[in-house]
Amino acid sequence: MHPEVYTDGIDEITVGGSIVRVDLVSLSPTERDANNMPKKVFRERLIFSIEAFANSVEVMQNALQGLVDAGVVKRSPASSPTAGGDRGSAPNTSRSANVSTNFR
Repeated sequence: MHPEVYTDGIDEITVGGSIVRVDLVSLSPTERDANNMPKKVFRERLIFSIEAFANSVEVMQNALQGLVDAGVVKRSPASSPTAGGDRGSAPNTSRSANVSTNFR
């Protein structure tokens, strides 16, 4: 049997040279932040070449599209800066902002 890892999500993606590092996190069952939400706790890091990361993103996009097509996931309309949209006016969701230094 192969080991499996559960994750509540990705906290940060760091690009350095030709390497992409993806930090996986879980929500703490005991620690809370100032808003009484479970704190993210680092669990594991995935390390990809840029090519492998790009291929993995494509696989995940295809999987997401399959879930959308099956009606399992509903996508909210995204505003596009090229279509006159303003990213700052996106609806407030329960998702936290991407805190990666690569996206500031």
